[in-house]
Amino acid sequence: MLTILDKYILKRYLLTFAVMLLLFIPIGIMANLAEQIGKMIDNEAPTNEIVVYYINFTIYIGSLLFPIFLFLSVIFFTSKLANNTEIVAILSSGVSFGRFLRPYFIGATIIAISLFFLAMFIVPDASKGFNEFKFKYLKRGKQDRVTSNIYNQLNENDFLYVSSFRPARQIGYNFSLEHFNDEGKLEYKISSADIRWVPADSTYRLTSYEKRTMIGDTEILEKKGRLDTIFDFKINDLTPVSYVAETKNLFELNDFIEDQKKKGASNINTYVLVKYKRWALPLTAFILTVIAVAVSSIKRRGGMGINLAFGIGVAFIYIFFDKVFGTLAEQSGFSPLLAVIIPNVVFGIIGFYLLQNAKR
Repeated sequence: MLTILDKYILKRYLLTFAVMLLLFIPIGIMANLAEQIGKMIDNEAPTNEIVVYYINFTIYIGSLLFPIFLFLSVIFFTSKLANNTEIVAILSSGVSFGRFLRPYFIGATIIAISLFFLAMFIVPDASKGFNEFKFKYLKRGKQDRVTSNIYNQLNENDFLYVSSFRPARQIGYNFSLEHFNDEGKLEYKISSADIRWVPADSTYRLTSYEKRTMIGDTEILEKKGRLDTIFDFKINDLTPVSYVAETKNLFELNDFIEDQKKKGASNINTYVLVKYKRWALPLTAFILTVIAVAVSSIKRRGGMGINLAFGIGVAFIYIFFDKVFGTLAEQSGFSPLLAVIIPNVVFGIIGFYLLQNAKR
């Protein structure tokens, strides 16, 4: 059962967090609109797509900035409790510091559960709409994927290559597909000047088609000016967009990672990192809550300003650590799992240390 104290602190916890979101997200929307309105007008972005873009923007940016919002909101209302000597009165009445933390952990649990479902199922759709609009109207002409010298392993036996790919026209140039048997010997090779997806027929069209089939020491050559055929891959699988992992929900992302592992994708760590970061987000809510309470539960000379300044510093150091290890995982082969665990373990230890000092 929740006591009056639990309800009082829990209400302040959730209400302050909600108010922080309602205050800062509109500011972020206005700042983004002021910066991008010229590009939207120049590229004739429809009003309805702009509205949908900012709905997705709210969800996407809110999920990215949630650690700062949560951290600052806990510091803000806990500092007010400390400055009004409410925490001293609570502890003087016989309530232990651990019991005082109970509503904070309840609040963190509510936030963590909500964040889990948002990150796994809602944010991916918002990320897809956000990024598609950005590259369509705000970064027109800039590539959202690798478009030259694309090498892809479809499965254990099939390998394909295109020298360049034009996503807008869904066409690849200098296409080749090599199929090897289980013993690693080349069975056939298909090549063409280009490969084009024909949506009306759901087929691929190959121009200047050649197929070389190896039967023992004999090579059979087949040529055609044009061939419509089917392949067991999608045209966009040649080179997925850079943000593809962000657009997939929990189940889709697991399947996508397994598929990319089978293909031997070189940037597999980027996708795995996205997966682990999503699972770590709920834990982040507890770590930041502990640090925020430990920092702000003591009444200090200088009041709330000192606590907020310290809190902002800690929040940005946490984000810095997270970015550094994330970059290491993406660029240098560092384990994505360790890249997610290390920052959370380090700041979990810091939170525990600060909490012990706060108890004293």
